[in-house]
Amino acid sequence: MDYKNKYDFIKNRKIFYGLSGFILVTGLIMLIFFSLNYGVDFKAGTNIEYALGKAVPQKDIEAVVGETDAKLAEVTMGNGNKHTSMRFDEVLTDEQIKTINAKFAEKFGKDVSPEVNVVSPDIAIELRNNAIKAVLIASILIMIYVSIRFHWTIALAAVIGIFHDALMVIAFFAIFRFEVDLPFVAAVLTTVGYSINDKIVIFDRVRENLRHAKIKTAEDLGDLVNQSIWQTMARSINTVITVLIAALCLFIFGSESIKLFALAKIIGLTSGVYSSLCISTPLWVWFRKNALLKKKKVAA
Repeated sequence: MDYKNKYDFIKNRKIFYGLSGFILVTGLIMLIFFSLNYGVDFKAGTNIEYALGKAVPQKDIEAVVGETDAKLAEVTMGNGNKHTSMRFDEVLTDEQIKTINAKFAEKFGKDVSPEVNVVSPDIAIELRNNAIKAVLIASILIMIYVSIRFHWTIALAAVIGIFHDALMVIAFFAIFRFEVDLPFVAAVLTTVGYSINDKIVIFDRVRENLRHAKIKTAEDLGDLVNQSIWQTMARSINTVITVLIAALCLFIFGSESIKLFALAKIIGLTSGVYSSLCISTPLWVWFRKNALLKKKKVAA
């Protein structure tokens, strides 16, 4: 097959760098000025969810809470307004929670089903720090593994791609003000796993092709990598589509508590394939170009 007539990811790398840079910088600006929209898991306070059993206008929910001394920070509706999630920036007392439950039972019937989640300031800080550590440790271990199996430049390019994918998820959640909670961290960590899988597949093919190639110019190197990308394209697309279908089903048909997890997965999976094709491989070409040209042929 003639890969020279296929789209050249290496030649057009500056377009992808610019697109990623724009999204990440926009996300960074939002983080600096507005921070993330932390859920109760990472922000001290109380979250109360109700399965109402019938459609209820949001204004009725706000009116019921307004009859108590609790200060409502945010309310979201789901499942056709049959489910509500309320966030309070303060840690409510048992008496306040009982009062709210009594008001809801009085207004919407005794069958309303509450779920209360309370997080203290100390626990919120600990959860946030542990989440950051988890992402960093996972990335470091992946870099060590890839460095052993491949050349260190591949490990560096792959980890930059992984951080790109994790930051993409964070950037989208910062820009659109989606709530960040523990399932979000799980989505970021699984994004890291799927992301490195795509990159390993492509770089493994690059290494195989290098063993039989004669690299004389930078263009030869770019052509070889572009050829490797297209040789693994079907596998990359089929893998991500399979998982994306599951994530989309969770987002469309899942409960409100899992929708944001599914959304983070969708963003992360899409970014993982994108960075494998458009970010990590062009970066590796840039890292290795001079050495490969000097030695003519270098095993990755």
